[in-house]
Amino acid sequence: MTDVVDADEILRRVRRARDWAGQQEQHWRARSDAGGKSGPRDAPAAEVFAAAYEAVRKVLDEVIDPGANDLDG
Repeated sequence: MTDVVDADEILRRVRRARDWAGQQEQHWRARSDAGGKSGPRDAPAAEVFAAAYEAVRKVLDEVIDPGANDLDG
């Protein structure tokens, strides 16, 4: 089953995915900043999740607006 999707719909989907990744990044960043409140081993895992969602968000930003992010640093 294949659906034909125009460029505007693809862009909407990528933007929606980028926004979701940004929300997840904020969620995990806040959880990481909370430190050991939910357990001493949760903070490092939260940092990893936050970094992963940040990477996804930056890549999707680059797809939407090439050159907008400094992906090297």
